[in-house]
Amino acid sequence: MAQGSSQANGSTHRVAVIVDGGTNPFEVGVATELFGLPRPELGLPVPPYEVTVCAPTREVRMNHGFFTLSGVAGLTAVDEADTVVVPGRPDNVVPRGADVLDAVRRAHARGVRIVSFCTGTFALAEAGLLDGRPATTHWRWADAFRELHPRVLLRPDVLFVDDGDLLTASGSAAALDLGLHIWRQDHGAEIANAVSRRLVFASHRDGGQRQFVERPVPEVPDESLGPLLAWAQERLGQPLTVADLAARAAVSPATLHRRFRAQLGTTPLAWLTGERVALACRLIERGEERLDVVAARSGLGTAANLRARLRRETGLSPSDYRRRFGPVAREGVQV
Repeated sequence: MAQGSSQANGSTHRVAVIVDGGTNPFEVGVATELFGLPRPELGLPVPPYEVTVCAPTREVRMNHGFFTLSGVAGLTAVDEADTVVVPGRPDNVVPRGADVLDAVRRAHARGVRIVSFCTGTFALAEAGLLDGRPATTHWRWADAFRELHPRVLLRPDVLFVDDGDLLTASGSAAALDLGLHIWRQDHGAEIANAVSRRLVFASHRDGGQRQFVERPVPEVPDESLGPLLAWAQERLGQPLTVADLAARAAVSPATLHRRFRAQLGTTPLAWLTGERVALACRLIERGEERLDVVAARSGLGTAANLRARLRRETGLSPSDYRRRFGPVAREGVQV
């Protein structure tokens, strides 16, 4: 949750999306799709987010001139936002305008959450916000980024980096991953899963996964992991191991590992652990207070392991998670 977030007192969280000359339209669309649509199906007491698209000028020519945005708000909208989103653009060696950089600096000085999509990381670095801090950007621009901003701790092989008040996504599709990560931070796993279902998008890809996931044309017979993943998700409370998954898929553990790397960009064990933590979060959100029961039903084994895994994935202890996302929190205004 961003420091000073409006959601802490039950009001709608304000998101400002900065559009500059040449901005990529896809990432602007991602931001508005994630945070700008009404979602009455979630049953939240107030609209979770309110999006304002803002720019240094009233009309902005988008990347390659496909279209021009007009009637957008001015950059003063950034000064009233709880979260600021900076999409990318392809001409990253051309400095951003001073007005855009000043608006980003002012927002950061207020302690709000700053989010960049794809090469929007260049803008955050130009504003001086990333020196000595971890960040990511699109792999294609990694060398240029290092040359321009050598003091940033660039992590070019991950989907996104969450460094508290500064969050950076590596590419256009990874912007969706980071956006759903923000939904999980603000509203919990159950709500984030509902949003991902509406987007018809994977509900959870960890930020540490590789940017580029090779997806070779499958041979016959079909080597898709879909059926195996569905089978495992129905049995998370059982003592499943990587060997069990390999046996179900009728392949060796080494072959299964290669398929997970190729198709999901992660390992079988990391995927299984992530699914179990997500299930544990949903159980807590639904009101289960007994940690041993949550641990057993999610397949995490012990309450101690549950505490460790939950803190690693969410930064919260089970009790803190329950206070933030449990049934009592959802009944009031603090969702």
